[in-house]
Amino acid sequence: MNIEINGKSMATEAHTLARLAEELGIPAGGTAIAVNGRMVPRTEWDGKTLNEGDKILIIRAACGG
Repeated sequence: MNIEINGKSMATEAHTLARLAEELGIPAGGTAIAVNGRMVPRTEWDGKTLNEGDKILIIRAACGG
C-alpha cells in the first residue's frame, strides 16, 4: 500500500501503525505520530489500521538547543 510519511510517498506492507513503527525502526520513546492530522496515542498504535493514501506525520523529540 502507498502512504505518505512526512511529505514523502512510501510503499509499505504494514497494516497497523504499530507495524509501521516497527518497520521504520521508530524508538520506543520520544516519538509522536499523527495519521491524517490526528495524533494517535502510543497505546492505540496496535489497533490503528492504515489505509491507502494515509498521511502520516512522525515527530521525534530531540534534546539540545
